[in-house]
Amino acid sequence: QVQLVESGGGLVQAGGSLRLSCAASGRTLSTYRMGWFRQAPGKEREFVAAINWSGGRPRYADSVKGRFTISRDNAKNTVYLQMNSLKPEDTAVYYCAADRDGSGLHYDYWGQGTQVTVSS
Repeated sequence: QVQLVESGGGLVQAGGSLRLSCAASGRTLSTYRMGWFRQAPGKEREFVAAINWSGGRPRYADSVKGRFTISRDNAKNTVYLQMNSLKPEDTAVYYCAADRDGSGLHYDYWGQGTQVTVSS
């Protein structure tokens, strides 16, 4: 079993930056594909970014491309999401997730989420 705990969320003004962290316990994540998702009030959860087990081939939603960067430190069992040039529409609960088979089609483990609020 894998436990994921997100941190780093908060309140920031538009144009500001935040760095989210997702720390895993229970099992090493070095072979898992990792993703970040978000859910705004009244909206469906949406994909934000993902990265494969080696840290390569990051993928991003069009809405965050060029502003967000996903990275991982397998030695620390931690995944990060650096968010720059934040916009009010980035306001959401952000979740990290782990994909055991690396396909990106299904995520097996989810964190509890961290709130990001961007004021205008």
